[in-house]
Amino acid sequence: MSPSRRLLWGVTALVVIIIIGTLGYLLIEGWSFIDSLFMTITTITTVGYDEVHPLSESGRVFSIFLIIGGVGGALYTLTAIVAYVVEGEFGTTLGRRQMKNKIAKLKDHFIICGYGRVGQEIAKVFTEEQVPFVVIDNDRDSIAKAEEGNRLYLFADATNDEVLKEAGIERARGLVVAVAGDAESTYITLSARQLRPTLFIEARSSGSEAEAKLKKAGADRIISPNNIGARRMAMLALRPSVVDFIDTVIYRRGRELQMENIAVNEGSSLAGLDVEEARRRTKATILAINRKSGKLVASPSAEEKLETGDILIAMGTSEQLTSLEKVCQRCNSDEKN
Repeated sequence: MSPSRRLLWGVTALVVIIIIGTLGYLLIEGWSFIDSLFMTITTITTVGYDEVHPLSESGRVFSIFLIIGGVGGALYTLTAIVAYVVEGEFGTTLGRRQMKNKIAKLKDHFIICGYGRVGQEIAKVFTEEQVPFVVIDNDRDSIAKAEEGNRLYLFADATNDEVLKEAGIERARGLVVAVAGDAESTYITLSARQLRPTLFIEARSSGSEAEAKLKKAGADRIISPNNIGARRMAMLALRPSVVDFIDTVIYRRGRELQMENIAVNEGSSLAGLDVEEARRRTKATILAINRKSGKLVASPSAEEKLETGDILIAMGTSEQLTSLEKVCQRCNSDEKN
């Protein structure tokens, strides 16, 4: 039973006991309402005051039962009040403060706006990939699900700039807009782009018209779950083995092969080398290179040179990809010294 319900039951029981005690003294002893109420209160709280008037034998018997029931009811109510304060409002306040402190420490994380069915699936994948994230939603049921899943969350409106700042948009790796409404999705995208011009933003849309507006608002990637679902069904019908292979590489946990996009940072020892040398050093296979200019080089030749700012689409084991990522991000030690 929740602390609030326990408190409600306790207060109700205490009120009923006070009414019964007051009526009992009124009928048995014939006292006034104030005297009967005072005698009832002093009896169930055991404060030790003298009797208001001498009690008859029937009045004493009634007082015995009133003490047994009343003291128990008062203790139950007092316990419920303490539980409500500790587990209820105090616990909620403490929990919110701890949640905000954890969110304030996040870095290179994702912000998920909307925790419906799409948002929950995104959070599931991020959790499997051990990627930090925080959820923003203003629906109480959705937040309850986020709380059940031990997610970091903000029960707030994601269209509010201050909420996005509280979610750490200045430190975030990216923002995923998974709300159902196109208007809300566009507004969140626009707000996020103004707050962080360089932030990667992925937004959900319901159709081509919404996609155009989201693009103008600043979304880097626009996803229509309906279109993706339809395309996947079509590809499964046409090329099931290809789709199974891609699922194995991208989605399944404990897989031998993985795919990753890795940036060649400034100062990386790979900058200026060719694809064959990168493969020799890390054993990872470079499937494509996304140039800084926007040009995509698919199936690059062994002589293709790697440049600073390139995004490598690579495939390999976890160890191979980790090695490639370290080399791409590592600065030349001679330059540092």
